[in-house]
Amino acid sequence: MNTDLLYRLLDVDPAAGPGELLHRARADRDLPYLVLAALAREGVRMGRHARAELRRARDRADCYARLARRLADATGVRPIRGLPLAGHYPPELPRPLGELSLVSPTEAALWQAVNRLVTEHPVESVEVSLLGERPRHTAVTLRWPAEDPLLDPWYQVRVATAALTGDLATVPVRPYLAADDHVECLIALAEDGFGRPFRAADVIDVAQLAGQPFEPVETAAVVAAYRLAPETAALLDLAAEHVPLGPLREVRTALESEIEPELRRRRTSAGPPRPRHGTLLRRTVTRYQWDEALLLPAGAATLLLTPVADYLLAPEGTRPTAPERTAALAALHAWDATAPGGAGQDSRAGLTEPRPR
Repeated sequence: MNTDLLYRLLDVDPAAGPGELLHRARADRDLPYLVLAALAREGVRMGRHARAELRRARDRADCYARLARRLADATGVRPIRGLPLAGHYPPELPRPLGELSLVSPTEAALWQAVNRLVTEHPVESVEVSLLGERPRHTAVTLRWPAEDPLLDPWYQVRVATAALTGDLATVPVRPYLAADDHVECLIALAEDGFGRPFRAADVIDVAQLAGQPFEPVETAAVVAAYRLAPETAALLDLAAEHVPLGPLREVRTALESEIEPELRRRRTSAGPPRPRHGTLLRRTVTRYQWDEALLLPAGAATLLLTPVADYLLAPEGTRPTAPERTAALAALHAWDATAPGGAGQDSRAGLTEPRPR
């Protein structure tokens, strides 16, 4: 991976110079750090502001790696997606990490990890979503300010009891991800194609994986079992336009026969239940004794009481009305009066919206 590839991927004339390359990279929140690292590796002149930006990106990656190790030792959660992919990059060219993604073996382990993060970091936003009914899966995203909150993405950690959440329409939750590390990385990259188009950063990730010992038929079978043959083929087709695929070229060939069966399954699928998203009602003192969240009926609505905050649940993409929020808060206060030990609130209990970022 070098700046020649970056110029091609970002459609920048090399004659325009590194300044234009960096400017074009800023359309992607994380890509500028990779461009800065590549320029630094090639000895391109840069001032203290650019060096400071690159230093903060390295500090973020180091922070995520430390967090992942500590949380794995304490709770059993493990990293997927970005951090394992970063392990395939050379030390002098660190992979940008906008988010630390973790998968938890149980809901209890998830809340243990969340409790530690809330206790040890200045967390300002805790978002919760529920996926499915039986079994029910939980996803929690925590955010806190970066060293420079205006210039850099905020720290973001996502902990979920499901490794892969599907397309929220025809591909279901797949709770477990169990394969060789490099195959898991390929699967995680392909899964991202459900939520957005593949982009330059994905091509660079594929380039780092291309030297790994993929066994074509076995890899294609694993990808197909995870319902990702079409997305993986699209990712590899895009990457092939820019970088050598190595063993992944044969993986792409082996995938061809898996694409149409998967598309056919999706056309006949009823689709998974719509996720429910929690609208924050209040933060609470951490309820360390809770192993799982509590669903509390509140008229036509449902409250979600968690170890760190309380929410009003609504289908993904919708927001509760003001009367619904008022009714939910009334139900919550009624629960406070009757629940053993009360709500365990602190001075933040009146917070009804996350702080602006």
